[in-house]
Amino acid sequence: MIDNNFPEIQTERLLLKRLGNADWEIISFLRSDKTVNEFVKRPSAETKEKALAFIEKINNGIDNQLLYYWKITEKDASEMIGSICLWNFSEDKKTAEVGYDLHPKHQGKGIMNETLKGIIEFGFQKLNLDLIEAYTHRQNESSKKLLKKNGFTLIEGKIDPDNADNSVYELKK
Repeated sequence: MIDNNFPEIQTERLLLKRLGNADWEIISFLRSDKTVNEFVKRPSAETKEKALAFIEKINNGIDNQLLYYWKITEKDASEMIGSICLWNFSEDKKTAEVGYDLHPKHQGKGIMNETLKGIIEFGFQKLNLDLIEAYTHRQNESSKKLLKKNGFTLIEGKIDPDNADNSVYELKK
């Protein structure tokens, strides 16, 4: 992991930066909305308290070099529209899992594709990862299409012990 300040990442249209307490409302929405979470099994954050607790947990994980979690914003706006993370690092820090979500009103615009490309580059170039994995629901066609478009391949026979409905994809450096 990188020891210096949390890295912001810029893409052509987007700025990926650290989550703050002011983002609690969008975190609450993203973690509780039925559309966003249709294919995801995770704790919701339907209250301000739960959203703030999630933000604190994420920032503690960043501070303890356990994960990277970026809020996605458009360059010309400060409003968070989604998130992407690298987490679940292997012991040798050569493999990580990517996870992401995006507000429905911003889907279908290439935002997550642009974001994922930036995170893949960061993971391989800055963190020197050898492998990035992604766990996605077998029926989440949008996520599978995004992963395949970015060079991820299905790992045949690999099972997610936390969710039997997931398929596991990988991208090697």
